[in-house]
Amino acid sequence: MLKSLFAISVPIMLQNLLVTSLSFVDTLMIGSLGKEAIAAVGVANQMFFIITLFFFGLSSGCSVFLSQFFGAGDWESMRKSASFALMISLAGSILLSFLSFAFPDIIVGIFTEDPLVIAPGVSYLRTVALSYVFSAVSAIFSAGFRSTGKSYIPLLISLCSLSLNAFGNYLLIFGIGPFPRLEVEGAALATLFSRIAECLLLIIIAYKRKEPFRVSFKKGKLRLSSKFIKTYLITAMPILLNECLWSLGMVLYKVAYSSLGTSALATANISEGIQDFFFIVALGMGNGAAIVIGNTLGKGERKRAISYGYQIELMSLFVGILMGILEYSLSPIFASWFNVEDQIKELAIASIRVNSLLMPIRTLNNTIIIGILRGGADTRYSLISEISCVYLLGVPAAFISADLFHLPLNLVYLAVSIEEVGKLVLGLIRLFSKKWANTITEEEKKRAMLTQATILL
Repeated sequence: MLKSLFAISVPIMLQNLLVTSLSFVDTLMIGSLGKEAIAAVGVANQMFFIITLFFFGLSSGCSVFLSQFFGAGDWESMRKSASFALMISLAGSILLSFLSFAFPDIIVGIFTEDPLVIAPGVSYLRTVALSYVFSAVSAIFSAGFRSTGKSYIPLLISLCSLSLNAFGNYLLIFGIGPFPRLEVEGAALATLFSRIAECLLLIIIAYKRKEPFRVSFKKGKLRLSSKFIKTYLITAMPILLNECLWSLGMVLYKVAYSSLGTSALATANISEGIQDFFFIVALGMGNGAAIVIGNTLGKGERKRAISYGYQIELMSLFVGILMGILEYSLSPIFASWFNVEDQIKELAIASIRVNSLLMPIRTLNNTIIIGILRGGADTRYSLISEISCVYLLGVPAAFISADLFHLPLNLVYLAVSIEEVGKLVLGLIRLFSKKWANTITEEEKKRAMLTQATILL
């Protein structure tokens, strides 16, 4: 079990490390422009945060079907699955791209009233909005490569595109050489160019290699029956709803933090960016657990899958403790890299340390929800447990502590942690009930191969 878990988790961890590292470098460069620039980019990117998780939900559901059809050698169904997922992804991205381009002042104004933040935030959002459509295509093609055992391709392309983003930031933010100094707008342009490059590379490689998941919208090539669409939506909808509603909850947190002022918003972007570094291992374990448990259940080995669930959850506890200790200890070093006032650095350190104390709980929750419950096809329970805790516990705690009592950000984080505690209680109850470990009978497999794919969720 450990060998399979590590084989799956390590590549995911490496890609997350790559993305987080280069994003952190971007934040450092933008941070050199001052707290207003950090806050502006942070609030402007809330829209992309929502759409990224929308893409994640769609691509996760799509990858389940692609993996099953790839194993069966059914190339036509692979193309249908990828094409349908891409249509939904493009529709969502076009809508959000239009809203971000047409009404950036309204979106940024939700989070702040500071004119020094609104102006660069509007400029950044209007430019980066054009990249959403390219990101939609990249998400589906990346899922296709991973589902066919070629995860190294999106990893390498991510390395190229993110490096281009970081280099472009350096040239356009500061005006190096012949390039103009565009500051925040330069960061947006670098992001746009890098996402276009990533999308084009994925498409070119997929079609050049004649990958079985390459989409086709030619007349007569894409025939989707109502049964196919219904099965696809039923399978993927819980994950899609989970990611979209969760992302909206996180946006509401930022709205609450914004009542504390621009310094608090800048601090939140710094502390959460640093926290992402230490959560990489947990994310990899969660995704790896879903596949290991799903495959085990697919073989009809329910008792072994339950045992794996307990073992992986125990491992995640030790991982969470270790990462929490590292985050707590290294927080002053990370915070010192930002060119902001000492007051913001001190608040960032305090906020990071609060998050580090919560790291074991967050890691346990991630393993249960993303790994064990989805791996056992218990997506409905994972949806209800996570979203109920976000909206009934976390969001009220954020607005009460920040908007009503105006507590410092580190104490607001502590108040919001009630969400994680609630999820842990509900998650452990479900884990030990063993009801999450759902198997599909041979009769069902013969009757509907598509529903078999839910074992991986």
